[in-house]
Amino acid sequence: MVGPYARPVENHSVPHSTPRTAAFFDLDKTVIAKSSTLTFSKSFYQGGLINRRAVLRTAYAQFVFLAGGADHDQMERMREYLSSLCRGWDVAQVREIVAETLHRLIDPIIYDEAASLIEEHHAAGRDVVIVSTSGAEVVEPIGELLGADRVVATRMVVGEDGRFTGEVEYYAYGPTKAQAVRELAASEGYDLERCFAYSDSATDVPMLEAVGHPFAVNPDRALRREAVARGWPVLSFNRPVPLRQRLPALSLPPRPVLAAVAAVGAAAATAGLVWYASRRRSTPRILAPNPRI
Repeated sequence: MVGPYARPVENHSVPHSTPRTAAFFDLDKTVIAKSSTLTFSKSFYQGGLINRRAVLRTAYAQFVFLAGGADHDQMERMREYLSSLCRGWDVAQVREIVAETLHRLIDPIIYDEAASLIEEHHAAGRDVVIVSTSGAEVVEPIGELLGADRVVATRMVVGEDGRFTGEVEYYAYGPTKAQAVRELAASEGYDLERCFAYSDSATDVPMLEAVGHPFAVNPDRALRREAVARGWPVLSFNRPVPLRQRLPALSLPPRPVLAAVAAVGAAAATAGLVWYASRRRSTPRILAPNPRI
């Protein structure tokens, strides 16, 4: 169910006419130029959460992430791996680390084209919803920076002791993204035939199919083939720009407030992609050139 996972972002709601519409955005390599979680690897290393070898693997994973993409089986194995690796991490420590680096690391990699689209959709009276496989603790503050109205993201379980239990409460990936979009549309009154969706990955085809106006943004090779076959528009984003320059009129909450909640998802997804990098190194394959996302 979407209920607990489709979080509203305060202070950015705008009046809507009936029927309502929305624009659904994948985050990594669609709105921002890199992985929103791999970017934190150096900070986690400095905080003692990962070792030097993991930093190197994460750097390689960032390259792989930009050049290609993970299929369904690889994503499922990543979820299992990140669950075991993150078990026992102190959430307060991770939040403190991310609080010091979130804006410095994320602001400069937001695509100017994506920020313009967000502005245009809001101007047209549409809600903007970020739908991301990355963790909610990193997606929610980024969504707030972007002026999004809601976010749907992966959520990790935190125990009463304030540490990761190693369980994933909700995994926002593939078909579950599409299910979240449909349930959110039902609860918010969105007319999906008039809604928009944007993604770079073939794993998001179910989400793109759910709306009347799907767009492939710097697509991986599989999504590009799908877009061509279905007649979906293909967009090219290539101008990252600091968000505070692109949206100067946006009222931004204090940095510590946003960043303090950004860590659990960052830690979890970083762990998963460290595993992914290790697997790719041990099982070589030809990487398809990625036009952008």
